[in-house]
Amino acid sequence: MSDIPAIVMRANRSFKEELMTLAERLDTIRQGADKRIPPDKRVIMHRATEDLRASGILDGVIKAGARLPPFALQNAFGQEVRSSELLANGPLVLTVFRGTW
Repeated sequence: MSDIPAIVMRANRSFKEELMTLAERLDTIRQGADKRIPPDKRVIMHRATEDLRASGILDGVIKAGARLPPFALQNAFGQEVRSSELLANGPLVLTVFRGTW
């Protein structure tokens, strides 16, 4: 019987997490990073980010909401996946994982 409140709390927390907007989730991630990353390292990271922005690199990226050109990429199993095949099934969301350092 003592497990029931813990399960309800986990389910309730999960429901609240689902209601978070993307902006809220990103803000939560940033706040967590600010606590974990030492201040001197954060300064270096922020400077590098600003340098990239100042370089004009963002002028060449696809903007949010824009259509991507057709593409083929390898999935996590090394299999080729074509956007045209995925789009045939409905809307497509592309997620990119940066991998490991």
